[in-house]
Amino acid sequence: MTTSLDCVPCFARQALDAARAVSREPVLHEQILRDVLQMLAGADLNQPPPVLGQRMHRRLRELTGIPDPYQAAKYRFNRLALDLLPELSAKIEAAADPFELAVRFATAGNVIDLGAKCGLGDGDVKLELELALTDPFAGDLDSFRAATASAGSILYLADNAGEIVFDRLLVERLPAGRVTVAVRGRPVINDATRADAQAAGLDRIAEIIDNGSDAPGTVLEDCSAEFRTRFESAEVIIAKGQGNFETLSSTEANIFFLLKIKCPVIAAHTGLEAGTHALIHRGTDGGK
Repeated sequence: MTTSLDCVPCFARQALDAARAVSREPVLHEQILRDVLQMLAGADLNQPPPVLGQRMHRRLRELTGIPDPYQAAKYRFNRLALDLLPELSAKIEAAADPFELAVRFATAGNVIDLGAKCGLGDGDVKLELELALTDPFAGDLDSFRAATASAGSILYLADNAGEIVFDRLLVERLPAGRVTVAVRGRPVINDATRADAQAAGLDRIAEIIDNGSDAPGTVLEDCSAEFRTRFESAEVIIAKGQGNFETLSSTEANIFFLLKIKCPVIAAHTGLEAGTHALIHRGTDGGK
């Protein structure tokens, strides 16, 4: 995906939200916003949004001197998700279709995106999980079930901290010993890193790798050679969240995207309404 003009004000809002979250100094807020606006003015909009997001958040870290501005928020949402995990696991075990409910909960967890909504609260997450029980789900779940059941290797591209705990519910339903979970190589926004995967307990049920990148998506040319090898050899790829969709939706690979449609740009691109929990398949030709 290329960057839409509608993404530009969203980047400015995100920069100001992040600046205010890590500092009370209006002078710093203004400096960060001016820097980001200058960057956006000269940006190549043919790039996917996470490429611009990567540049913006690198500058934010540089100006604040804080290597992981969202660290406290990531910890809070991991704790919230872990507290909810036993109840959600019990609901999955009791469900008529445990796999479907695990997919729904994992997708609902994609609401924990502080790039899309900086002021996200615990109640927002709990409500999203409740809605996952009854709201319509867009996508061919049977094809996804069959593809993952027969795959010799599955690469699971995680998105955010907190959300990664709910990903565990789905990973537990995938073929044991065949799943590798990939996280970001370095902190960016509230995206999950290796520490978050370990906090979620995923290292006990799957291999954990990182992609070597600090982009809030999967920009393949920015990822490590090891990650690209894993990506190219995986029979099935599960990619969580909008950032992964924005960077990989045209890639020739067998990818199933699981995400909440959070903005009008993605809604227009997918033909789905904002707020939809979706499973979108892109085959080896880059199409549906």
